[in-house]
Amino acid sequence: MKHPELLLPAGSLPVLKTAVLYGADAVYIGGEVMSLRAKAKNFTENEMREGIAFAHQHGKKVYVTANIYAHNADLKEAAEYFTLLRDIGPDGILVSDPGMFDLASSRCPDIDLHISTQANTTNYASALFWHRLGAKRIVTARELSLAEISDIRAHIPDSLEIECFVHGAMCISYSGRCLLSSYLAGRDANRGACTHPCRWRYAVVEETRPGEYMPIEENERGTYIFNSRDLCMVDHLPDLYKAGIDSFKVEGRMKTALYVATAASVYSRAMRDYESDPALYESRLDEYRAQISEGTYRRFTTGFFYGRPDRDALIYDSNTYVKNYIFLGIVEHADEDGCRLTQKNKFQRGGEIEIMKPDGRVIPASVLSIRDEDGMEMESAPHPKQKLTVKLSEQAEEYDLLRMRAEEE
Repeated sequence: MKHPELLLPAGSLPVLKTAVLYGADAVYIGGEVMSLRAKAKNFTENEMREGIAFAHQHGKKVYVTANIYAHNADLKEAAEYFTLLRDIGPDGILVSDPGMFDLASSRCPDIDLHISTQANTTNYASALFWHRLGAKRIVTARELSLAEISDIRAHIPDSLEIECFVHGAMCISYSGRCLLSSYLAGRDANRGACTHPCRWRYAVVEETRPGEYMPIEENERGTYIFNSRDLCMVDHLPDLYKAGIDSFKVEGRMKTALYVATAASVYSRAMRDYESDPALYESRLDEYRAQISEGTYRRFTTGFFYGRPDRDALIYDSNTYVKNYIFLGIVEHADEDGCRLTQKNKFQRGGEIEIMKPDGRVIPASVLSIRDEDGMEMESAPHPKQKLTVKLSEQAEEYDLLRMRAEEE
């Protein structure tokens, strides 16, 4: 059985390292320009070099997104950026705009080019078009069913890879090609500045009755009519394998290290189980579903994979995530004095937390002490991004993640 690549997102260098250590085969990132996640922390040149070196040391790959739809004013900077990427040496570059493809192809002839989902590849003729131009991989449009993906696979050469989103947030637009943000907020989603208006609450106003808001659904508070559920295919892996997909992609360059670690750990374990023993995989479906729900998520859907989604694929009453665990931080160093971390959310001395390890183990632990950078004892850690040394009842090691059940906050 062929092993598909498990591809995880990273919005920062610590998250890249987390993805690599917790089970990803490859990671996709964005630089400071030309990426569709302008609000993500993104990578400086030095961070990109360090991240790629770290991934390669662990036998993993890194792809860089340059998938904006460029305007004339962007082209000079894009050419300079691709020249820089040629020197940095990622394993692939994602583009969607034909002009950007041409620039990348001429300046990075030895780096694989992947066609972003933004290019809306919905048929094998389009896939073959990109292949003739030199593309190594296509990221299919999110609007395709598994049957359609299988048909594309049957009509393209084996050397052209297929990458598909299998987990994460869904856009209410055409594979991310959204105009709502530009129209409502003046922020161009196709150039990385999306304000996510699909998550806002809407009501209907009759033109001659200003101020009279009529809910679109039977809900007096209005409705989030564009708010899709999150995609989750961890319990449908056999169908993904049969479709001939080469790379299983998880959405989320804006997400935390805890989200990335959870997705990488659960999907990689489920894939190993299925490849070694399909019966074992089937016996653990409830376990995978429960574990993937430990990360933040909106209620789950299978998207377009089994046909067009109906109204049950949307969430009308809220735009908030289900949050079962709170991310506290990544262990940056550990010794007999405790573990050092940059705190992400509040916790306190005497509290019960969990240590999440790259091998999949989760170890309950008590917080015995908290000290600040000056060595002063603290009762609690209320300030995000504060550097702390934490003594735990159980041993934590570098790159372990600390988390806490949400109800204990």
